[in-house]
Order: sequence, then structure tokens, then C-alpha cells
Amino acid sequence: MSSRNEIYSLPRGKLARWLTEPGRDTPHEIRVALVGTLFGTLPIFFGGVSNTVAVAWVLARRHGTLPFKCWLIAEILVCAVRLATLTLSRRRAREGKSTPTDFYILLAPLWGATVGYGALVSAMSRDWVSATLAFLSAAAMVGGICFRNFAAPRLVAVMICLSLGPCCIGALLGGEPVLLLSLLQIPFYLFAMSAAARHLNAMLISTMKAERENSHRARHDALTGLLNRDGLFSAAGPTSATPLKAGMTVFFVDLDGFKLVNDAHGHKAGDMLLVQVASRLRMLASAGAWVARMGGDEFVIVEPQVDRPPRDWASLVTEAIERPFELAPGLLVKVGASVGFTTMAADDLDVDQVLRRADLAMYAVKREKAPGEPVAAAERPA
Repeated sequence: MSSRNEIYSLPRGKLARWLTEPGRDTPHEIRVALVGTLFGTLPIFFGGVSNTVAVAWVLARRHGTLPFKCWLIAEILVCAVRLATLTLSRRRAREGKSTPTDFYILLAPLWGATVGYGALVSAMSRDWVSATLAFLSAAAMVGGICFRNFAAPRLVAVMICLSLGPCCIGALLGGEPVLLLSLLQIPFYLFAMSAAARHLNAMLISTMKAERENSHRARHDALTGLLNRDGLFSAAGPTSATPLKAGMTVFFVDLDGFKLVNDAHGHKAGDMLLVQVASRLRMLASAGAWVARMGGDEFVIVEPQVDRPPRDWASLVTEAIERPFELAPGLLVKVGASVGFTTMAADDLDVDQVLRRADLAMYAVKREKAPGEPVAAAERPA
């Protein structure tokens, strides 16, 4: 599995996309994670590379003919290019740059083809020892192919066909009756390992979806779908991809009269009110803003850059919430809102401190309000 800070590009070419297609409708971030697994498990990669190169070298020394020398050269070249591409891809992924994913994926079937070619020339040499060693090497690779690439079942099937398929041809043309048994073994092996790859792929996708859903539930409010407190701290914290920074404005919103609605009409009506308030806040917020429910009837909006003075923007929030809410047929209610805000300074690094400042500004609004004359917003000095 790739590291969380290594993001690999999705394949763009038709063939590479077909080879890595998971076979089901999966979210974009899971597709990215699946592609990332193809660049991991380095011990299996080096084990496979060392095995195929060693077998090709031994048999090239044993026979010394052109077909075996070509096999050894092809193994070394393909493995060297794969290793170089893998190293480059991992470095670029850590740096947040695009990776040569298409090229790396297409090198995998090419490597399978070199393994299959070695098995074929070994069988055609009519050297029973060489054929057995080459066939055993090709079969040993299948396990690594499956467990290293099961995030892409089609890639697994193609690689197995290219590495073991030539064994069947070699068994037919090699003149060794014992090897004919591979005509029964290899198709079954191909089917079994391809099915195993599909099964493991399905399990991996299900696990990733469950983790994604659990993460979403942990960071979002179940009632409104907004970020919750933990989700806001995670999104705006210093370790996030887009942390709070100077110039952002944090608005703290508290409903006025929510308890009266809850007491008079019940919790179901109160929940419906909170859902509709969340919807109006979402509509007011910009595309890049964070909107969160902090608990109860308190909300926070973090705007990267407001298009008007913050006090005017806070007034818009107040006006939006003061419009009547229809909680059920014939049931209209009105509530108010107290909105406090603070603008981030260059030295504001503590999310909790910034929220506390906006919260204090909101309570200042509440204290200043007179019956029938709601104050739209107050700013707490930094």
C-alpha cells in the first residue's frame, strides 16, 4: 500500500485505463488509492525481478545460444526500466507531481511476456531441466503478480496469460510428454488466480468504501451533513492540505429562539429547523468555504475571501435566517441569529483560538441586542 502522502496519477491511455479498471463504479479517491497500490509492496517486486533475472542468467550460461541471450538481455532491460520508472514515480508522487502511470502499467505485461518467452525457448530447447526450471519460475511469479496487482484484476489476468500461456505452446512443441500435463494445469491456474485477484479486489474496494464512509461520518454532522467540530479542526488544522491562513474570515452563528421552537413543537421540528438553517448557510457560503455545525444550534462558516465587508456579510447571514421556516404544512416559525466574526491574521496558527475569538464576538452580539432590534454582527479584535 502506498503512503498517504504519495498520490499517483490515474492512467490516461485507453489500454492502461482498461487494464486498471476495477470493474465497478468506484469514487475517484478510491480509484487513486487502487492505482497507488500498484506502486507498493517493494519486497515482492524485488523478489520477482531477482528470480526472473537469475533464472535467465543461469540458463543463458547453460545454453549460450542466441534465444537464451536475448531472453537475459530482455529481462535485464525490462526490469531495469521498471525499477527506474517505479523510483521516479514514487519520488514525483511524494512531491505532488504527475507520475508516468501509463508507462509503468504497460511495463508490467511486457515483463510477463519476457517470462513467457523464457519458458517457451526453454521448452523448445528440448532440455528437460531448463524447461522445468523456466516453467517453475513462471508459475512462481503468478502468486506475486496476483497479490501485488490485485487492485487491477484485468492486469493480473493479462500478465498471467503472457507469462504462462507460452508454457502451453512450449509443452506442445517441446517433445517432452511430461510437460503436456501443463495443458491441464495452466488454464486452471489462470482461472483460479484471476478469480482470486477479482475477489481480493472486491474485498479491497469494500474495505476502502467502508473506511471512507466511517471517515465521513466521523467528520460530519449526522443531522445536517455539515462538518462537525472534529471535521472542521481536521479541514482547517495546520496539517491539512488547505489550513487556515491570513485573510480568511471566521463567522460564528448562534440561533436566537431555537429553544422556544424545540419546546413548542418538539424535537422533530427542531431538527427540521436545523437542517433548513444548514441549507441556507450552504447557499450563502462560497464554493471554497467550510460550513460546520459545532453542536446544538451553533454554526461556523470559514470564508477564504469574502466579497464584501465582513460586517455586511454577517448581516446577510442574519437576514437569511430571520426569514420564516416552514417545518411542516401550515407550520411556519421565525428565529433570529447572532453572528460574530474575526479575520485571520498572519500569526493566527491555533484554530481553537480563532474559533474562540469568533465565539466571543458572537456573545458580544447577543449582549448588545435589544428586543425587536437585533444586532447583525460584532467583530472581536484580534
